[in-house]
Amino acid sequence: MKIYIILITTVLLFISCSKSENKEKIRNEILLTEKAFEKMAAEKSISEAFYHYAHDSAVILRENDTLIKGKENIRAYYRKMDNKGAVVNWAPDHIDVSSSGDLAYTYGWYIWKIKNENGDTTEYKGIFHTVWKRQKDQSWRYVWD
Repeated sequence: MKIYIILITTVLLFISCSKSENKEKIRNEILLTEKAFEKMAAEKSISEAFYHYAHDSAVILRENDTLIKGKENIRAYYRKMDNKGAVVNWAPDHIDVSSSGDLAYTYGWYIWKIKNENGDTTEYKGIFHTVWKRQKDQSWRYVWD
């Protein structure tokens, strides 16, 4: 009987450690995805970055109460904004992963810096919350931002 208890305890301990290690691995994947997303926004464009990292059915909340639904509509929303001279930076302060490992969420700070025609910069600071979903190809796409 003692052998069964030791065996069961060992198996449970192993499962618990492997889940914990897996969650940490996924947290790191999400952090790297957030950084790549931010880099694309700086190097390519804000609209293309928000398009690229969006799930097909993604939804973003903007302007206090406006929901923009779908990847194509998100791209169109950012393209019609006057983003010339705009820079956005963000970093997650918290990353959590579902027990199944296929969903995760982040939240943290962001700063939009927008230069006007006179070269003056206006800053907008806030908090973001993003929900990420693992895709069949193992990449991550946001479903909510």
